[in-house]
Formats: sequence, structure tokens, C-alpha cells
Amino acid sequence: MTKESFASSPRPQVQVVEITEKNATQRVDNFLITALKGVPKSKIYRVIRKGEVRINKKRCKPETKLQVGDMVRIPPVFREENAHKKLFVSDELHRQLDAAILFENKGLLAINKPSGLAVHGGSGVQLGLIEALRTRYSENQFLELVHRLDRDTSGCILIAKSRPVLTDLHRQFREDRVNKYYHLAVFGRWPRHRQAVDAPLRKNELKSGERMVFVAQDGKPSQTEFRILSNTKEFSFLEAKPITGRTHQIRVHAAFSGHPIVGDRKYLQKSTPEQQGMDKCRLMLHARTLEFSLPDGEPMQIEAEYDPAFSKALQRMGLS
Repeated sequence: MTKESFASSPRPQVQVVEITEKNATQRVDNFLITALKGVPKSKIYRVIRKGEVRINKKRCKPETKLQVGDMVRIPPVFREENAHKKLFVSDELHRQLDAAILFENKGLLAINKPSGLAVHGGSGVQLGLIEALRTRYSENQFLELVHRLDRDTSGCILIAKSRPVLTDLHRQFREDRVNKYYHLAVFGRWPRHRQAVDAPLRKNELKSGERMVFVAQDGKPSQTEFRILSNTKEFSFLEAKPITGRTHQIRVHAAFSGHPIVGDRKYLQKSTPEQQGMDKCRLMLHARTLEFSLPDGEPMQIEAEYDPAFSKALQRMGLS
């Protein structure tokens, strides 16, 4: 049975799906998120943890990579009531995404993702960037995220239009051959001697399904390099280069250093003093530049401009 026929089954039941080249090398959690449209991600991770999802009759972890010919057991799970509804993408969003294209060829698409748009649908989010792009590029049978950005983070993100391109870029990420540079505004004057933060991070999932990341000795090694672009007495404008790629890494490392990102409601402590009038600001984190190579070896550097809200906030803080 194919993934498509499973998604259209009227009643949930145990299914066994054979993996084809289309989904080879994909993580099993990402495969299930796509296959089980409308099922909250928290429920998907729960059935994986409980061992109800099996690959070739064996238990698996969310990060387990699928291979051609693998037989995946998918347990019966219920979707949200509106999962069967056809996604509606407004003409305005289509126009916004068309204007946000930074680079495109037959195998790759680079988008300057707007702040506030999730990269994919999930718990409480029906429509994300990838779903919107699939309606825009309906002639493409393959369209997958190469990496991710937080919902409120703007900037450069890559979408593969073919499996070989996706596999090649994933290899470059694994081999640390992709350089990512973020621009961010933080509270306070960042010390000039602090050029890097090395603090292990541990990810926790709350009962609500929300993910929170904490600095913890038993966490995964995590390093971020920081460079000051400009500052005032109240704010600093920084460039961050994550050496590792942990969830919320830059946000948590900035907060851990005593300089949380402006507009970061998740990691901005309630005890933080006066926010200098920036308490309603968007998250001031922007994926500015990506450096990588195309599959033919051509080096690429893609830069995403700031959106008007980001630029206006920088001006209000006296940062350039």
C-alpha cells in the first residue's frame, strides 16, 4: 500500500508501507508527519516512542533513516477533524512567496521565508511554507525542505526539487560543508571578548507538544560563534554562525549569555527588566546568508534581505 492510499483511508487502521526511492534516506518522523496529515506531531512522536511504529518489524527512533525496500508499520491514529479539507492558499501568499524567491534552478529553490510562517504544517498549524509551495509548484512531484527555520525566524531556506539534490545537500550539512550566518538583535551590550558560546543543549517536549531547549550538562554539545556588528547601551546587533545545528540553538545560547534576542517570547525571562519599548517586536532573528555547493560543485552564496519590520525595528533600537 502506498503512502497516498493510506492518507486517504476513511478509517485509521494498521498499515504497512514499502519505502520507495521517493522517501529513501528520509527520517521516519518526517515521513510520518507527511503521511499522517492532520495528526499532531506530539502524537506521532508518542507512537514512535511506544514502539508502535516498526521498520522491518523492529522498533525505531524518530531520527532513523529509511531505505528503499523498508517495510514501515504505521499504527492506527486519528487525524484532526479538518485534516480532510483541501488547503487554501491565498493569492496574496502566492505573490509574497514569488517575490521571496532568491534562487531557482531545476533542482533547487531558495526562499526568503517571512517571519510568522511555519516551514510545514503540524500541531495547530494547517498551512506551512512547504504546503504553500506545493500548491504553487503543483507540476513538481517532489518538493522537500532541505533544513528548517523556526516559525518566527525569517530568512534564507532551501527547498529541494529532486531527491538527488536533497541527498547531496543533506550530505553537505552532515559533513559541515554548509555555512549559515544569522543576524540578530539582543538586549544589552554584548561583551567584545565573547566571540563564542559553548554550552550543551537538551530538548524537552512539554505535554502540550511545545518544544523547549535548555542548557544542561547531559545535553548535546553545541557551539555558536558571535560577532558584533553594532551596538548601543541598550541593544547589540550580532552575526551568529552556528557550528552545530541544535534546535533553537542561537536563541538559547543568546539567552544563556544574558542577552536574549529581542522579541523572543519563548526564551525571554519574565524577570527581564524594561524592554525599552520593544516588547511587541517580532523575533529579531534572520537567516542572512547560506554558503554551500550545487551538486555539480559550483559554489553558492545566497543572501536574504531584511523585511521592512526587521529593518524598522533595527532603526528604532539605533542599530545599523
